[in-house]
Amino acid sequence: MAMIALIDRMRELEARAIEKSGRSGPRFAKRGQCLPHERLARLLDPGAPFLEIGNMAGYLRDGASPDASVPGASQIAGIGFVSGIKCMIVANDSGIDAGAITDPGGEKIIRCQEIALENRLPFVFLVESAGANLMRYRVERFVHGGAIFRNLARLSAAGCPVVTVLHGSATAGGAYMPGLSDYVVSVRGRGRAFLGGPPLVKAATGETADADELGGAEMHATKTGLVEFLAEDDVAALGMARKLIGGFKWDRGAATASDFAEPRYPREDLIAIVPADARKPYDMREIAARLTDGSDFSEFKPLFGPQTVCLQGAIHGHNCAIIGNNGPIDNAGAMKAAQFIQLCCQLDRPIIYLQNTTGYMVGVTYEQAGMIKNGAAMIQAVANATVPQITLMTGASFGAGNYGMCGRAFGPRFLFSWPNASTGVMGGEQAAKTMRIVATEGAERRGQTIDPDEIKAQEDRIIKLFGDQADAFTTSGLQLDDGVIDPRDSRKVLGFCLATIAESRACNLHPTSFGTARF
Repeated sequence: MAMIALIDRMRELEARAIEKSGRSGPRFAKRGQCLPHERLARLLDPGAPFLEIGNMAGYLRDGASPDASVPGASQIAGIGFVSGIKCMIVANDSGIDAGAITDPGGEKIIRCQEIALENRLPFVFLVESAGANLMRYRVERFVHGGAIFRNLARLSAAGCPVVTVLHGSATAGGAYMPGLSDYVVSVRGRGRAFLGGPPLVKAATGETADADELGGAEMHATKTGLVEFLAEDDVAALGMARKLIGGFKWDRGAATASDFAEPRYPREDLIAIVPADARKPYDMREIAARLTDGSDFSEFKPLFGPQTVCLQGAIHGHNCAIIGNNGPIDNAGAMKAAQFIQLCCQLDRPIIYLQNTTGYMVGVTYEQAGMIKNGAAMIQAVANATVPQITLMTGASFGAGNYGMCGRAFGPRFLFSWPNASTGVMGGEQAAKTMRIVATEGAERRGQTIDPDEIKAQEDRIIKLFGDQADAFTTSGLQLDDGVIDPRDSRKVLGFCLATIAESRACNLHPTSFGTARF
């Protein structure tokens, strides 16, 4: 089955990062350290749910082939429970290239900080990083990287505690990670933070400095006050972090529902509903029946613009709306969706978008019926909606349909993809035919003829250009979503996201004018 093969591909890609990091196990053991994945496991509450963020981040951006590229961007990230408190957690995967921060890695950290800010989550940073790779220095990357530090300050000021566990080095700008944290736990003899490490100090001043004297954990605990808690090893440091976070007494309200019915149809059906041929539509009601509590939902205006499906139901006890595509979005569908979104805002009901569309309809009939203004009305409603929005890419996402169905640029709270998802301004074959028509008509106006072989070569290049960028693993590698998920996990993921959103709205923060200053 096509979907099973794609899921297997996803799991194989995920395993690459774990396996590559795991090869550093003997070196970490010799130093008395835990591997980054073990650090995360020791921090999290056993058996509690964990929503990974950015599992495919950086895929195909490391210059390697599809068979060798390692996803994850050398950062392990997600939302999980620490001492019963839901937190955003980011861990430098120092088992891979010593945890050096790459461009995709920086983007992933920033995205996680944005999620933490929007959903009012404490932010926990497990730090051990060689810093940026100076051999790949680009001034624009340095400038944009400052957003990591800006967001740490904003999290603290918003009342979301920032906790850093310093397992290894935090060098140069990375030293501001603990510096901008509210609490720092550091491992004696391993944790270090300095604006300039020994090589830089030697190069800049001629001074020969010992790393621990310059920025060691004990020095910071006794002289600078940068470190609040000094631990003897990784395990002790993580235990201290758990105790610290447990003491926050974080009140996120009674937003988690427990009394709800499971769907009447098995989740395994989700891998069979989607046809192998991505050009064939499928009924979003079939998807909704496997997502909603009791498979129960009501449909808004089913006979008007029927290719745009607007539903009301609940997932894990949280009332929500669902907008899905049973084909392209026509005039009636766009108008219906715009009205439905406004009604959801009136009822304060979160919206879930199930994307599978080739976009807005084109042609004389549709243009004369007002496709531009009606599509714009839908986009206006999505862009200005006052309720949280979640997007799940379940198939095609082409043209302005990506925008009207709350694509990445429209800032949904969460956005995940199924492995079969495909994104682009249009399909490769459609783009190739469009350019063929343009080239042929241009040649005719000039009184020239087109070489059929040249046109065929152009079409092949365009199809490859579009095809190479469209699949879910590539777009997720570019962080155009928050990760690729198994379709069978969709209800669980959406329920977790809805609970996180509901809790954030019930959470009573105590913001300050500035982030907590260190003294």
